[in-house]
Parts: sequence; C-alpha cells; structure tokens
Amino acid sequence: MPHSGRCLCGAVELEVSGSPVAMGYCHCSFCRSGSGDPFNAFSLWKHDAFRIKAGAQHLATSGKTTESQPKYCTICGDRLMTDYPTLGLVDVFVSTLPTLAFCPSIHINCAEMVLPVRDGLPKLKDFPAALGGSGEMIAD
Repeated sequence: MPHSGRCLCGAVELEVSGSPVAMGYCHCSFCRSGSGDPFNAFSLWKHDAFRIKAGAQHLATSGKTTESQPKYCTICGDRLMTDYPTLGLVDVFVSTLPTLAFCPSIHINCAEMVLPVRDGLPKLKDFPAALGGSGEMIAD
C-alpha cells in the first residue's frame, strides 16, 4: 500500500510504496534541532520506493553534505525528509506519513541522547556498522 504525505502548507506532496528498510528513533543533535523534540521518529526507504508527487520546485536542501541532504518546503519551511544519496536511502519523517503504521525497531545515535528511553529496543551508540557506524550497543 502506498503512503502519501505532504508539507504543512500542502505545496509539496510525496509518496512511498512497499515497506521501509527500517523504522526507529534518532537521537542526534541535528534531528533534535530540526524536530524540536528530544528524538526524531524515522522511516528509511530505498530511493526506488520514494517519489515526489507534486511541488518538487518548492523543495530545498539545507546543511547539504555528500552523506546527508535534509529537504524542506520553501513556502512553509516544513522539514519533510533527509536524503542519504551514498546509501541509496531517504528518511521520510514519520509525522509526514499519517497512514504509516510506525513500528520502531531501533534507537540510533544514542551517544547524543538527552532523554533516556527505556523501551527494550536496541540502542546504538551511533549507526549500524552496515551504514558506516561502529555498531556499538549501549545499555538500556
């Protein structure tokens, strides 16, 4: 089932299809700053499962690096996603996809955690080793 989402003003519409590669929580300072929360709920999708349905001309990239390209609407400023081109993945923020059943399986970047969460999910110091991180777990 495809899931559609849009920015706050509706100028940018996106769609994902199939199943996400992973869902969880990120505790890095960038995600915390962008969301205004102590952590951010993410859903990672392969590039071929993601598309912009409308409003591509209203998307801009902030803080662009070769690894991470956050995208936001130039009209309302809503952050919608972060593209990870070298990984072939895009993180569509869970709040952008209202019909997605969020089933988190992991916490990442827990070395930067500001609010302890004890939910029994695995907690990684940074990223999984397969994505270039240490893969090191921290205690719950």
